[in-house]
Amino acid sequence: MGILVETLLAEGTRPRVVDECVQLIDDEVRAKKGLTGKLVQMGYKAFTALKPGIVRRATEFLLDDFTGVLDGHYAEYLAAFPDRSEPFPTWAGRRDSRIADDLLKITDDIIARSDKRVIQKIYGGLRGAAQRNVADAVPAVGRLVLRHLG
Repeated sequence: MGILVETLLAEGTRPRVVDECVQLIDDEVRAKKGLTGKLVQMGYKAFTALKPGIVRRATEFLLDDFTGVLDGHYAEYLAAFPDRSEPFPTWAGRRDSRIADDLLKITDDIIARSDKRVIQKIYGGLRGAAQRNVADAVPAVGRLVLRHLG
């Protein structure tokens, strides 16, 4: 078990991490620009209105696996910068696509095991946009991690 798993998933910390992740998601959606951003914002608003609490429940469900993935990347960061001379969010930001892909492999696997073909089709259509949106959020995720490592 790595430092992020031990720290972020600790009994007293996990609820705050979930709260911060939900806020991060809300902030990332709100920050989207242009026509695509407006579409993302409208879809998010409609989805969360239809399914109140879904973002929190999904965050709670995925947090352990996501933290495990991030732990591997954090270990790689520490190997490259044991003195932490480069901030983790900066390092992670340069690897945003790779980190996003590793995180999304978790949801890819969940969807692949689903027996609901409609959900698989919708997810498949959104996967490329999800890749970009998660990659955009990687530096913010790095800052969230640092806040809890103190």
